[in-house]
Amino acid sequence: MGGYDAAQWSDFAVAVAGAAAALSGLLFVAVSINIQRILSFPQLPIRAAQTLVMLVIPLVISVVVLVPAQSRAALGGELIGIAVAGAGLLGWMNRPSTRSAEETTATWAVARFGPSLAIAVLLLVAGVTVQAQTGGGLYWIAPAVLVALLSGLGNAWVLLVEILR
Repeated sequence: MGGYDAAQWSDFAVAVAGAAAALSGLLFVAVSINIQRILSFPQLPIRAAQTLVMLVIPLVISVVVLVPAQSRAALGGELIGIAVAGAGLLGWMNRPSTRSAEETTATWAVARFGPSLAIAVLLLVAGVTVQAQTGGGLYWIAPAVLVALLSGLGNAWVLLVEILR
């Protein structure tokens, strides 16, 4: 039962934790290099915070998966909690009023709102299916992690390179 046994996901969780931690550190470098420029745009500090949240969510997922001898019900509940907390935080950070003048509604939806929604929904499904022991379980965290890391990388690119154009 690979999708419902957290012990079988330990290597995945360790790899994700390392990648997420490294990328979070690189984000701090990117922000510190361009801090004056980021602060000169009213929407960019919240985007930097959104990026950090997107990179920390996979780290938190990894931590809860790596808790030894944890019940399936507890793990499912933790994943649901991460989904709800992440949805609330990312939803607040990506509210339409945080869209910059340079962003169209379509680019805001695709680059910022869509990934946030996808992460929350995928984690919610993961938590519910882990608890139900049917429907995929932990296999749902893989796309959630992928979306979070790729979205975080995209935002980090904006904060490091695109901001200077």
